[in-house]
Amino acid sequence: MTTSHSEPAEVRLRPPRNEVDPRAVAWWRAGIALTFAVPVVVLVVLGLLIEPARFWLLMPAAVLVLAGLPLALLLPRWWFRLHRWEVTDTAVYTRSGYFWQEWRVAPLSRIQTVDTQRGPLEQHYGLATVTVTTASAKGAVKIEGLDQQTAADVAERLTETTQATAGDAT
Repeated sequence: MTTSHSEPAEVRLRPPRNEVDPRAVAWWRAGIALTFAVPVVVLVVLGLLIEPARFWLLMPAAVLVLAGLPLALLLPRWWFRLHRWEVTDTAVYTRSGYFWQEWRVAPLSRIQTVDTQRGPLEQHYGLATVTVTTASAKGAVKIEGLDQQTAADVAERLTETTQATAGDAT
């Protein structure tokens, strides 16, 4: 006689399915542009004011412009193709990274808090970031570049789902 017992369903890891919002490309471009623009402006202003050091101030400004332009134009498109996210009935999945890609999976039973954040640039582009804090030593899982309403919906769904999920989140 054989007895039947229920075994846990096999969990198969797979890439997350959802893309970030296409406006994230412009958001990332603006962030890179600002990162390079601030030192360029400072160097140019100082170069115009300090004549003996003009060459030594304007040259790095030119190098920063030449480095920043291709980065601002090319990297965000690449990032858009790489960044993915998904929330399932059992976990939050993210994939991010540029040169070193990172996949994160946070089981719903391990979620401690769910937050949304919108910095000034994100607000300008109508985007938000959802931060899922877990008991992991690796830190929070972030889903960046979401439409503001999508971020609010994801945060609400995760909050409701984790409240109903058994586990102690530790």
